Amino acid sequence: MAAVYEPLGERDRQPPSDLAVAVAAAAVALASVVSGPALVVVLVVAGVVTVAIDRRARLLAAVVVVALGVVAAHRSAHERAALAPDRLGPYTGWAMVVDESVPSGSAARLVLEVEGERFEVWVRRHGLVRRVEGWAAGSWVRLAGERHALEPARAVRVASQHVVGRLDVEWVADVRPGSALARSADRVRGLVARGASFLPEPDAALLRGLVIGDDRDQPREMIERFRASGLSHLTAVSGQNIAFVIAAASLVLTRLRPVWRWCATVGLVAWFVVITRVEPSVVRAGVMAVLSATAFVAGRERTPVRLLALAVVLLLLVDPLLVRSVGFWLSVGATAGVSAVGPWLVPRLRLLGPAATPVAVTLGAQVGVALPSLLVFGRLPLVSLPANLLAVPVAGLVMLVGLPATLLAGAVPAVGPIVTWPLLVGVRWVDAVASVGAAAEPSPGWGAVGWVALVAVVGVAARVAAARNPDRDVGGAPDR
Repeated sequence: MAAVYEPLGERDRQPPSDLAVAVAAAAVALASVVSGPALVVVLVVAGVVTVAIDRRARLLAAVVVVALGVVAAHRSAHERAALAPDRLGPYTGWAMVVDESVPSGSAARLVLEVEGERFEVWVRRHGLVRRVEGWAAGSWVRLAGERHALEPARAVRVASQHVVGRLDVEWVADVRPGSALARSADRVRGLVARGASFLPEPDAALLRGLVIGDDRDQPREMIERFRASGLSHLTAVSGQNIAFVIAAASLVLTRLRPVWRWCATVGLVAWFVVITRVEPSVVRAGVMAVLSATAFVAGRERTPVRLLALAVVLLLLVDPLLVRSVGFWLSVGATAGVSAVGPWLVPRLRLLGPAATPVAVTLGAQVGVALPSLLVFGRLPLVSLPANLLAVPVAGLVMLVGLPATLLAGAVPAVGPIVTWPLLVGVRWVDAVASVGAAAEPSPGWGAVGWVALVAVVGVAARVAAARNPDRDVGGAPDR
């Protein structure tokens, strides 16, 4: 990003501090899920902590943090109330496709918007399953069906998608395209799909997942081995993909004036977010990219931790139900781990030489996703460390080259086999790492022992590094 942007002018940093912004993000997140006395406790603790850590604007920063928590609580209560459906019963008319069909065994699930409310649809009839596969997000469908309330447990699971009920479809008729933006996104996704089709399945499905996060056609076995090896994040589009898109466009962006450069970057990021179907992880990454571009143009460079905290605050104030999205928290946790824990570990692993940085970054990401992974999936793969070290660099190359290559192959089929052959090599390498990692993953008990041993090794390495540099602190800076 620094190579793309040049600040308009240097300015002194303004309060609050990075740590205070992180406290604000935590307060907003907690205020989005608690209420009553628990909310009061959260706000009081957040204010006290902010006063204790922010030496530049103690009272003002604390007031801002508490005010953000109050707004978050109000917004969350409003959005939770909106999850109660206004209208149930029979419906005949037009519905907009919000989320495209996702196979589930012999059935398929999709989300439709009916009269301003979202309903999940489960289709089980074979003919109808085949038909809904062609429905693109943003398109409109004329249908008839019955709207029902959701079971409480199911309502909690789909709340992050703003789904208020279930629609049982009886028949469908016409389908018409959506807005110009939706049609343009569909055309790009269609080109990527045609370009990826030069690869055999399931390699083509994995390529689509790496490039645009479309993992709908990946077989269950592939999904499971990527989860078991800790590599499932590769098919969830996030900051790495957006960084590659901006890098690919940097030749054009750097030729623009700063203000126009910012406008082009925001438009490019928004376009990519729409193409990847506005998933929580890519929305988080997109907001961070826009904040980063804004900071550079304004001459106010920000740390990744600060940008992440600001993105969390903004997103949860706009959509408090994101706090219930597992994908959102995995994305936030991984980014926090890479941005905060990774740099902290690098000097402590200097005994590893050139491998210190990639190992530290990978460990940081695993620390960041540990809590949501354990709570939701009940596991944190031990093999994720070597698997990510082996797979991520190759997957990054596939992401960087994959989008322009598949677009070219989709638009000019004659060159398809040539430009996609290197992608096939990369995709199969990533899949092979996932397969070996899934097979090598020990049982949960031995996995826990392995993580304890790994923490011990990192601790010993940190002590040895400190002992070899007694005149410097662990981070490598001279003592003062």
